[in-house]
Amino acid sequence: QVQLVESGGGLVQPGGSLRLSCAASGFTFSSYAMSWYRQAPGKERELVATSGIGSITYADSVKGRFAISRDNAKNTLYLQMNSLKPEDTAVYYCNALFTTFYSKKYDYWGQGTQVTVSS
Repeated sequence: QVQLVESGGGLVQPGGSLRLSCAASGFTFSSYAMSWYRQAPGKERELVATSGIGSITYADSVKGRFAISRDNAKNTLYLQMNSLKPEDTAVYYCNALFTTFYSKKYDYWGQGTQVTVSS
């Protein structure tokens, strides 16, 4: 069955770095657009970064600080987070999305990993 398992979250001081990983299984990883989302307490889930087929996009709030990457041989998605700010505190989720020619969507989520930025 499909599994997305995030890891790498934790407590870090402002200005610090973390690298999140998302290990995927049960689907053809290289064919999917892979994204990181986050949800802070009391806020809606927001898109952080996407690694599509030949394209990468970021939310304005993380541009220049975060870097998304993927290793298709290892079926793993990464998010390198530098210069972390308290407002980056959230649960970070891994998402896999594939849309067929007939617009049928295959949309999978991980369980999330907590990132807390605090001194």
